[in-house]
Amino acid sequence: MALKILFVGGTGQISYPCVARAVAQGHHVSVYNRSLRGDPLPAGVVAIVGDLAAPTYADLAKANYDVVCQFIAFTPDQVARDIDVFAGHCGQYIFISSASVYEKPPRHYVITEQTPAINPYWRYSQDKIACETLLKNSQNLAWTIVRPSHTVRTGLPIMMGDSDVMARRMLDGEPTIVAGDGHTPWTLTRSVDFAVPFVGLFGKPAALNEIFHITSDRAHIWDDIQKTIARLLDVEARIVHVPTDTLVRYNPEWVGPLRGDKAWSAIFDNSKVKSVAGDFTCAEGLDEILAEPIMHLKQRLAKNRPPRGDLDALVDRICAAQGALG
Repeated sequence: MALKILFVGGTGQISYPCVARAVAQGHHVSVYNRSLRGDPLPAGVVAIVGDLAAPTYADLAKANYDVVCQFIAFTPDQVARDIDVFAGHCGQYIFISSASVYEKPPRHYVITEQTPAINPYWRYSQDKIACETLLKNSQNLAWTIVRPSHTVRTGLPIMMGDSDVMARRMLDGEPTIVAGDGHTPWTLTRSVDFAVPFVGLFGKPAALNEIFHITSDRAHIWDDIQKTIARLLDVEARIVHVPTDTLVRYNPEWVGPLRGDKAWSAIFDNSKVKSVAGDFTCAEGLDEILAEPIMHLKQRLAKNRPPRGDLDALVDRICAAQGALG
């Protein structure tokens, strides 16, 4: 059955393939954003220009969408406004949270939706938890919370810092950093694979007032991820392993992405979302997973190769200090 869908966002790292999938499934799709990205929307999509703070944002409720997909709310005040706007005016409100909300350190090596949402290290994750709590306590709003993990389309997966700078360092034969010993399992999911079960949750009564993560079933260790990136760039990775504790002393801003996320093992049980959205498969080989991010990287570097800067100086300093230890 064709549904009337609103994407708040719709041209981002994860949302863009979801829009395309929704259109391909025959839904009537509108996209609300600031129209700042250059990716063309699929034919038939209605583009509505605006931002979350605009006074006209509340007018979206008048359309009484079957499904509202909120991709660009990151703070509790934004979700509180959505509750005010859409309660009683949509059939299903889907909030994009994050798998980084899960307990750190994890108590079990496989993460399910029953894993507690506790992240003492990262404000980003704490805000997402607060947003989820608001939805759970809301009235007259049928919500679904979706938690993507590390989902790739345009950006390369790295542990911290700027991925384009790290790729340029690889191309220039310079060392790059992996936190820990490089053997921590980490799950990467292509956005195009995420889109299939995500759209499969639309209009499903069993999805209402429930939480789902959507990821690949396969994990890869960080060393293999970085070595594959280098190989696809036709260079050899010069990986320097540095303890997480050391890295966050050099740069406290890395506490969130490392201790709050990527320093820990991330392996997921997707049986819950499959029971509602249907079975799905994701690309498992790193060459296939990284093909699209590598393509986008090469296009960016052809237009604007990032110059050396403060991040390079910091990485050089850390690598030199670690190398001095032998």
